[in-house]
Amino acid sequence: MDFDWPDDDDPRRVAVRDWLDDHDGNPSQEALAHAGYVAPHWPKPYGLEADPITQLLIDEELASAGVKRLAGGIGLGWAGPTIIYGGDQAQMDRYLWPILTGEEVWCQLFSEPDSGSDLANLATRAVRDGDRYIVNGSKIWSSGAHRSKFGILIARTDPDVPKHRGVSYFICPMDTPGLELRPIIDMTTAYSFNQTFFTDMELPVENRIGDENDGWRLAKVTLGNERVSLSGEGALWGSGPSAADLLDVIRSAGGLSDPVMRDRAARLHIEGEVLRLIRLRTLSARLQGRQPGPEASVRKALADDHGQHVMTLAKDLSGAHGLLADTGPLGTSPQFPKTQAVVEGWNGWHGGYLFSPALTIGGGTSEVQRNIIAERVLGLPHDVDVESGKSWSEARASLA
Repeated sequence: MDFDWPDDDDPRRVAVRDWLDDHDGNPSQEALAHAGYVAPHWPKPYGLEADPITQLLIDEELASAGVKRLAGGIGLGWAGPTIIYGGDQAQMDRYLWPILTGEEVWCQLFSEPDSGSDLANLATRAVRDGDRYIVNGSKIWSSGAHRSKFGILIARTDPDVPKHRGVSYFICPMDTPGLELRPIIDMTTAYSFNQTFFTDMELPVENRIGDENDGWRLAKVTLGNERVSLSGEGALWGSGPSAADLLDVIRSAGGLSDPVMRDRAARLHIEGEVLRLIRLRTLSARLQGRQPGPEASVRKALADDHGQHVMTLAKDLSGAHGLLADTGPLGTSPQFPKTQAVVEGWNGWHGGYLFSPALTIGGGTSEVQRNIIAERVLGLPHDVDVESGKSWSEARASLA
């Protein structure tokens, strides 16, 4: 990383300021999208093919001007990059612009009730029938599916090959006949998750991204981007408060006198700085055209534990008042800003604390991330694969 930051009069900064002046300092989301400012690193015409420093400068100037970009979440962070990577031109033209303008919201249809952490063992079937696929099965933990226009769906199209090779990747309109959502209410009382059921649901062939049975390669692109997205600055998968927010609360309350609490606060600062530097490194690789690799798992594994440390310290600093839902750390306001629509229900430190156990489970468990790190980064021996050499259907039959 080059830490020599461009000066205030850098031409790239000036260009953003001039553009903002032309839009009276209050551009619409559509104007931001067509200027390339929603996803500057995306290829033209959807973005600016911006290098890492240029994107960070754009982000800085927009934030300084108080301009918020509404598009985000799964559409911008996961679906869009996968469509760019594996989709055809018609798919990019149809789906990328509404993602950038925030007009269409997306969800992810990956995890299944019976697959556990082994996503590649998915059982939802998509059977080719002429110019359509017939889909049957179930997905779970479908965040925001009840608010979404489309979902990114992986389904098994060939059961007679090893599990990683018989999967295809689809765009699924969430109003398709045969698709049913059942809400899952978590202990924060928020309705964020769903279980999704497919009963003879029909998807046209043109909704498939990439080649048939090549979906696992595309799913890995999505998962890499997911792990980057889920390890942003906020403690709750990139949303909610950060360690810096909590430390600001502590400073404004006069600091901490208890040495154990001071040590925990110092550790939070160190963790936050390490994650900030990893985030910059990952961003550089991503914006230089390289897809997120094992380093995304390193970052997510660290960020999940860190998020729990932030929320636990915040709750502990509430003392006896922490038993109440409407009290923040050290007697402060319970509210913190929502940064994404998906944080519905996380309307305070208490809600964030209740949600934080999910951090080390969702988006790939901490155990899965550490396996990836051990095998792909440290070069340690792979886990013994008892299904090696078997097709998916053979492996399933052996469990019966």
